[in-house]
Amino acid sequence: MSIDNREILMRLESVSRVFQMGEVEVRALDGFSLDIFAGELIVLVGPSGSGKTTALNIIGGLDLATSGRVYFKGRDMTTATPRELTRFRRESVGFVFQFYNLVPNLTARENVTVATELCPAAMDEAHALDLVDLGDRAEHFPSQLSGGEQQRVAIARALAKNPELLLCDEPTGALDFETGKRALRLLRDVARDMAKTVIIITHNTAIAEIADRVVYLRSGEIASIDVNDSPAPPEEIIW
Repeated sequence: MSIDNREILMRLESVSRVFQMGEVEVRALDGFSLDIFAGELIVLVGPSGSGKTTALNIIGGLDLATSGRVYFKGRDMTTATPRELTRFRRESVGFVFQFYNLVPNLTARENVTVATELCPAAMDEAHALDLVDLGDRAEHFPSQLSGGEQQRVAIARALAKNPELLLCDEPTGALDFETGKRALRLLRDVARDMAKTVIIITHNTAIAEIADRVVYLRSGEIASIDVNDSPAPPEEIIW
C-alpha cells in the first residue's frame, strides 16, 4: 500500500508515558512518534511490557501522555478537556477487547444498541450485526454464543458507533486458530471496504502479515516500522 498521499488521521509526536511506582519511574512509552493514515490497517507488535497497550490507550483517549503531542485530524488532543476526550471516545473510536466485554444479561442486539445510544452517526444495530454475519443470532445472549460469535458481536458493537478509528486489543487472543482467522478477515474487510482505520495490538508476530504497516515495539520505543506492499490474506497466515 502506498501511503504517500494518504490523509493523516492521527499523529503522535515524541509521546512518552511515565508511571510512578513508589520511588521508581517506569517509562511505558519513550519518544513514540507515529503518523496514522485514514483507512489503513496497522499492527503494533511487541512482547509484554513493550508499550503497545499504553500506546493503544493513548491513541484511544483512555490515557494521557506524560509528554509529547497527540493530534487527531489536526486537533491537539493533549490539550483536550475531559468532556472533549469523552466525546472523542464516544464518537470517533470503537474498541474491541480480547475478552469481548459483553454485558451478559443483554442480547447481542442490545449489546450493540448500548454502544450506539449516544452516537449521533450510529448505524442501525441490525445492520451492524448483519455486517458480521450474525443477524440470525441477534436475540441470543452471550452465554448462547460461541467465543467467535461473541468476538463478532464485540466488533459489531464497535462498528455500530460508525467510528473513524477501530482499536483492537489482542482480538484473536481468546480464539482458536480458525475462528481467529475469521475475526482477522473481518477486521481486514473493515479497513478496506468501510474505509476505517484499524489498529491491532498483539504479541503474535504472524498476524503482522495482514497489515498495511507493522510497528515493532521494544521497551517503550519503536524498534522498526515495516510497510507491507502486498498484505497476506488472513486465511493464509499460520501461527
